[in-house]
Amino acid sequence: MSFQSLGLAPALMRAVEEQGYTEPTPIQLQAIPLGLEGRDVVGSAQTGTGKTAAFLLPILQRLSEGRRRTLRALVLVPTRELAEQVLCAARDYGRHTGLEAVAVYGGVGMEPQTRALRRGVDIMIATPGRLLDHMGRGHVDCSALEVLVLDEADRMLDMGFAPDVNRILSALPTERQTMLFSATISSDVDRLARRAMSDHAAVEIGRRAEAAEGVEHMLVAVDHTAKREVLVRLRGGRSRRAGLVCCWKC
Repeated sequence: MSFQSLGLAPALMRAVEEQGYTEPTPIQLQAIPLGLEGRDVVGSAQTGTGKTAAFLLPILQRLSEGRRRTLRALVLVPTRELAEQVLCAARDYGRHTGLEAVAVYGGVGMEPQTRALRRGVDIMIATPGRLLDHMGRGHVDCSALEVLVLDEADRMLDMGFAPDVNRILSALPTERQTMLFSATISSDVDRLARRAMSDHAAVEIGRRAEAAEGVEHMLVAVDHTAKREVLVRLRGGRSRRAGLVCCWKC
C-alpha cells in the first residue's frame, strides 16, 4: 500500500515524495488513518519504524485548515536531541503547508525561544521541564490546543518526568486529540495513557523493546553547536528510510 492510499492532502504528499518515501511503514499504515480521523491513539513499535511521521502527518493535515500562528499542537519529548529531530521532520513534511513549528528545550537560553513563541507558532515540540518554565512565565497559551502527542513515553517516564507531564496535562484543554507513542507499554505507560485519554485505539507493531531490523545506528562525535547541521546532513546524505536513528556524543 502506498502513501497515496492514506488520504493525505496534496501538500503533504508532495513533501513525502520529496523525502523519497513511497510506502508507509506498518506503524504509519495503521496509525495515520486513525490520526486523520481525529482518534486518540496509543502506538507501540520498535525504535526506528517511523513513529514520528505517524503522528506528524495527521497533525499537519489537521492544522492546514483553521487559525494560523496559534498553538494548536504540542509534542512532548524526553530529550532536546529528540526535540530537534522531530522539529526537522515537522519542517520537512510541512514545508508546503505554511505552518510554523518550534522546538523548546532546556540547556540553552530562553530568550530566542520566547521570541519565537511571541511571533506565533502552530506546532510546539517541547521537553516537559522547559515547557513548564515558559508556561510559568506566561509565554505559552494552550487554550486553543487541539492535539497532544506524548512521544517516547517510556523514556519520558524512565527519566522521571511523570510529575511534570501530569502538571502539563492538567493545564491543557480536555477536549483534544491525544496520541501516545512508545517502544514499550509498561504499567506506568498504561497509567499515563489512561490519565491522558479516556478512549483510544491501540496499535502495536512487532516485538516490543527491540530496534527494527535494518535500522542503521551511528555514534557521531560533534560539538553541541553543530548538532542541527550534522543531523540535517545525515538525514539527507545517508539512508532515506523514515526510521533512521542518529545518535551523537556531546
